[in-house]
Amino acid sequence: MPGREGDPDNQARIAAFRQGFADLGWKDGQNVHIEYRWADGKIELIRQYAEELVALAPNVILANSSPVIEALKKITSSIPIVFALVNDPVGQGFAKSLSHPGGNVTGFTFTNPEMIGKWVGLLKDMAPGITRAALLFNPSTARFYPNFLHEIGTTRRLAVTELVLTPVDTLTEMETAIDALAQKPGSSLIIGPDVFNIGHIKQIAQLAGKNRLPAVSGYRQFAVEGGLMVYGPDTVDVFRRSADYVDRIIKGANPADLPVQEPTKFELVINLKTAKALGLTVPQTLLATADEVIE
Repeated sequence: MPGREGDPDNQARIAAFRQGFADLGWKDGQNVHIEYRWADGKIELIRQYAEELVALAPNVILANSSPVIEALKKITSSIPIVFALVNDPVGQGFAKSLSHPGGNVTGFTFTNPEMIGKWVGLLKDMAPGITRAALLFNPSTARFYPNFLHEIGTTRRLAVTELVLTPVDTLTEMETAIDALAQKPGSSLIIGPDVFNIGHIKQIAQLAGKNRLPAVSGYRQFAVEGGLMVYGPDTVDVFRRSADYVDRIIKGANPADLPVQEPTKFELVINLKTAKALGLTVPQTLLATADEVIE
């Protein structure tokens, strides 16, 4: 796992996997042994822990995020790897295709270009006056966003006149970029899935609030920390479903033949207090469909 062990969302994800795994007959400490590694958002620890786990020669590795899969793929082509929440696995070279991965890696995706369109649409519904959406990401940990925007540009128009990539490498660069964005009328912010973003989700929520920017993320924690809105896959459900692939691989299935699966459940979370602070009136249609409203 690339994040923090104490993060409530991470604990919920691991608990869901363990429950799904137990339902299939696997009990840690009895008929299976599970090793955990938490990288706390540090790329150097991701590389170190990838090497440690490969050296243990496990039956299968369950891994979260693109940087983790990339690190693992560099050092093993034989140990089966199941990813939970990875973006654009084909474009990043993790799988030959979604239907037939063809190597030692398969699993469950997180977002796709259509999700960016959904985020933009939600922002426009919440703040009709916006004309620009900035997509915040770290190019070192989330290299797939340019591919996503290229695909969007060749297939459809979005609800805003401008969607701009906003790459940042450090917390200082992030603060500068968000402050600069706020100086342009009609701006909004998208915080997409990214190891860097989740590691700084509280600071991003605070910066968006300070700069009075309507913002949306795929991480529930963003709304908990004061961000305006969250829409994305039910990540707990994805981890629960991943137990099935781990079970099948231990029993002899070849990951090359297990199709990459996409999320099937999605959640909308709205922070009503933040909406009021931004002077926004939340449409009743959004309130009615929200899975959670934070007041």
